[in-house]
Order: sequence, then structure tokens, then C-alpha cells
Amino acid sequence: MKKSDYRVFRPANSSFAVEYPKRNWQLLPGYGASLVLFLSNKAEAIVGIEHVKLNIPLASEEIGMPETIQGNFQGTAAAFEASTKNMGMLLIIAMVVVYIILGILYESFIHPLTILSGLPSAAVGGLLTLWIAHLLFLAGITPTDMSLTLYAFVGMIMLIGIVKKNAIMMIDFAINRQRSDTSVTPEQAIYEAAITRFRPIMMTTMAALMGTLPIAFGSGAGAESRRPLGLCVAGGLLLSQLLTLYITPVIYTYLDRFSTRMQRRKVRRTGPSIAPAE
Repeated sequence: MKKSDYRVFRPANSSFAVEYPKRNWQLLPGYGASLVLFLSNKAEAIVGIEHVKLNIPLASEEIGMPETIQGNFQGTAAAFEASTKNMGMLLIIAMVVVYIILGILYESFIHPLTILSGLPSAAVGGLLTLWIAHLLFLAGITPTDMSLTLYAFVGMIMLIGIVKKNAIMMIDFAINRQRSDTSVTPEQAIYEAAITRFRPIMMTTMAALMGTLPIAFGSGAGAESRRPLGLCVAGGLLLSQLLTLYITPVIYTYLDRFSTRMQRRKVRRTGPSIAPAE
């Protein structure tokens, strides 16, 4: 059918329109009749498929769509919905795998939690950056909308591997320091670790940040779809870098005390272990 074969219905004060065929369609309940409607966004600004997908239910309520009419997404919108459905579970599985690997490396259930303690600040930084970019789009400052797309989810997964290296550098130094000198307290060990490892932490973070800035502010074909990845990684790195040097030593100290208490309780219950005679 040609474009002239469709009529356009546009509600008042709405940026959305409904295009339907000019033919006389009769919908009979129970006979499997169907009508294909093409929802198109007539707004002047360019928005992504994820933005349109979220606003179609709002547009349906705005035009007074009857509850007897049901709809689903097809084509690109259906592919996007299928690709982003299990992203939350993917993030959880990634963190569980990282926790297991760190537990094997450090032979501890406590230290991996200290290393992963910087991930919430990175996630908040990435989401906050996308939210600020979305506000700039609504204000008309930026031409494209930035939301939690598939590329942004990839950036969140990248942050898991990039951000935890800050805590690994400090905790690894602190553990070796305490093992080499038993008189060193956890507070002293993590303090020396934060001072000693400050320069390599800053070097690696700035290298990763500078590598994502071309993605965040790049131009060219397909740059709009890749910008959420760069913004998410850059925002997460900035906020986590500011908070890691303060949060990680505190959590390390408290969790080390908790681990010491648990070991003392275990000794009280089972008694001191006696080495076999040679």
C-alpha cells in the first residue's frame, strides 16, 4: 500500500500519530480479525527506538485506546526488547563470577566483598551521567537522547572489570603487608596501600577515561548509538575514582575486624588446633 492509502489520526497536544488504512475494516470479536496500526513519532527531535518503545504505552493512554485492543512490538522494537530483557540477570551473573574468581585468588570470602564495594559507586556514576544527558536532551541542548540502551549495558559490564582494579591494587598490597609483618594493624596496612598505590590507580583510571572520551563525544555514522557506552563508562570512572580511595579502606577495616571476630568464635567453639607430632 502506498503512503496515500493511509489516514493519520493525531490527538490534540500530542506528538504521536496513528496511521491506519483508508479501507473499511470491521473488527469482529472472536473471529480473529486484526488491524495493523503504524505508530509514528512526529516530534521534530530525533529519538531512539528505546525512547519510542517507552512512550507508546503513554501515547495509547493519551489517545484513549480501548482496553479490548491489544498490541505488541514487531521488527526493530521486538528485537530491542528481546536483547535487553535479560541484561539485569547478565550483570548479576558477571558479579557472581568475579566474586568466585576473587575468592579463589585470595582464599577468602571477605576480601572479594571489599573489592566489589566500589561497583555501586560506578553504577551510580554511569546512570547519573546518562540521566544528565537525558535532561540536556529534554532542554534542547543536545540533539540526541541518551538512555539505558544495549550499548550502555555493555558499558556497565565494562565498569565491573575496570573499577575493581582500584580495590585490587590496595587490598593486595595491604594483605601482603600484614602477612610480612604481623605487628602491622589493618588500618596501617590499608593506609600505606592507599598512599603507595595512588599513582598507578590514577594512571590506569585516566588511561581508561581518555580511551572512552572519543566514544562519548565522537561523531560519524552510528556515533549516536555508541555514545551511551562512552558516557556510562566515563561517568562511572569519575565517580568511582573519587570515592574508591575513601570507601575501600573503611570497608576493608570493618570487614577485617569482622573476619577476626569470626575466627575467634571458631577457635572458642572447636578449641585451638594442635599440630601432629613429627
